[in-house]
Amino acid sequence: MTTNEKLFLLRNKMLSMGIDAYIIPSSDPHMSEYTAGHWKSREYISGFSGSAGTVVILADEAGLWTDSRYYLQAENELAESGITLFKAAEPDTPDYADWIAERLNPGSTLAFDGEVFSIEDARKLSRKYKHYGIGINPSLNLLDDIWIDRPPIPDNSIFVHDKKYAGADRNEKIEDIRKKMRRQDASHYLITALDEIAWTLNLRGSDVSYNPVFHAYLIISLDGVYLFIDTFKITTDIGKELARDDISVHLYTDIFNWINDMPHESGLLYDPSTTNAKISAQIPSEVIRIEKASIVKDLKGVKNPTEQNGFKSAMLKDGVAMVKFLYWLQQNVPSGVVSELSAAKQLKKFRAENENYKGESFAPISSFGAHGAIVHYNVSKQNDIPLTSDNFYLIDSGGQYLEGTTDITRTIHLGRPSEKQREDFTLVLKGHIALASTCFPEGTRGVHLDTLARKPLWSKGLNYGHGTGHGVGCFLNVHEGPQDIRPRDNGVALKIGMITSNEPGLYRAGEYGIRIENLLLVSESHSTEFGDFFKFQTLTLCPIDLKAIESSLLTYEEKKWLNNYHRSVFEKLSPLLSTELKDWLKEQTKAID
Repeated sequence: MTTNEKLFLLRNKMLSMGIDAYIIPSSDPHMSEYTAGHWKSREYISGFSGSAGTVVILADEAGLWTDSRYYLQAENELAESGITLFKAAEPDTPDYADWIAERLNPGSTLAFDGEVFSIEDARKLSRKYKHYGIGINPSLNLLDDIWIDRPPIPDNSIFVHDKKYAGADRNEKIEDIRKKMRRQDASHYLITALDEIAWTLNLRGSDVSYNPVFHAYLIISLDGVYLFIDTFKITTDIGKELARDDISVHLYTDIFNWINDMPHESGLLYDPSTTNAKISAQIPSEVIRIEKASIVKDLKGVKNPTEQNGFKSAMLKDGVAMVKFLYWLQQNVPSGVVSELSAAKQLKKFRAENENYKGESFAPISSFGAHGAIVHYNVSKQNDIPLTSDNFYLIDSGGQYLEGTTDITRTIHLGRPSEKQREDFTLVLKGHIALASTCFPEGTRGVHLDTLARKPLWSKGLNYGHGTGHGVGCFLNVHEGPQDIRPRDNGVALKIGMITSNEPGLYRAGEYGIRIENLLLVSESHSTEFGDFFKFQTLTLCPIDLKAIESSLLTYEEKKWLNNYHRSVFEKLSPLLSTELKDWLKEQTKAID
């Protein structure tokens, strides 16, 4: 069916049930950023395939709200769909809740499926529309009868993430969690985020593409642990492990009855930003609700020494794959046989040669020329184009290894860059270096550092619409909180052991995109009478395109940073390379004056 045909069927169903507005978010019951096909409702109804966005359907209008990463992609995918694109966070763009309120009259009814809406978001809507006299039905899934070929919930088996990679066993983690529960007077702690459950139990899965997680809920009490999961996912050996550790297993959907039957006067701790509204509706009134930010998110955001060393090991492997790939591009692009899609597949092959490689950490952004200006460009057979020697090629990709998760972006010019291109590239590089080389006091948050990466661009009236940095999981999700580096303040201070990306960029629509991304480890720097100071240690090992740099725009200190970085790249990767690749890498990492 076309998008218009799907909207017609949905509107008929809304009309028959007295629904005036229906909201479809991007999430699953666990508020995941990336979801299994079963929960890609927004993509199904709209045709927009980006990872973030919300669709609102009214009787005679429909809109999709998404962020700047997806503006160009959404414009293409929504063409002739009958759905209007709203560019979220733009000055003149109304919030979707305000847009609805302007169009509905008192007595109207708004509906959504509370199982894929967080408590936090559902509560905001409830408060807002009560003021307008608009009713809310938070328990309607209107797509069941329309989505005939809906994919089933994945039924893949789970597997153990060994302590030699995790650095702590599940019992140690559970006890750390219980210590924090006691401080919050909680008798029970409900964990709903999939990556948090996987981290806590040292288990991994394959239910979601690129993210080694599995669908489950977890409740930790002061004297018990309860895992809610489809039992066919659990192998005999893992079942024995869980029983040995006194973890009782229940069916995935039993979470709702279990919550409903909780002992009265229990203190239930949960994160309202990741717990769905359907669960909230099951909590008995006699249970004390304790709504706090996730305990596990904070614990896993700080990597222990084993995890830090694992990341460094993963970066060595990933660096070797990237060097092979960049050399392969140089050798093959001139022949005219390389395309965006074939390049991405070749990089995947190089990564797969590494020990403990478990797949890509996200769908690679393999974009040439104007496609590079689409921040989260998704290459396919339909939009694939050849790589030629007259523009920038941007490759943003990553690998999942048992030791850690990688995420790297390199932009390389496949020919001779113009003066304007060199200036643009160098401004992005200056921002990257400014963040990578900064020193900052304990308590500093990402918002305090974001301007460092943007200042060189701002000085020329340029900017980029995405964040500068995000946390990365350890053989988990490539996007991980609680830390980030962006203009919006999330209130989270950077701590020693946290890992964040460093990825300023510049995007000229219709021409090209530039982004340079490395992963950074927050490390101890020094202490003075003014307190403790931290610094970043760059973990990623891969050359930065020298021919795209206008060296006259770099300061002495910036050149020094780049030369030191390239020296480190060569010293660490060259022993792992063939003579041919070693000679090539030496040229790519030569010092600049």
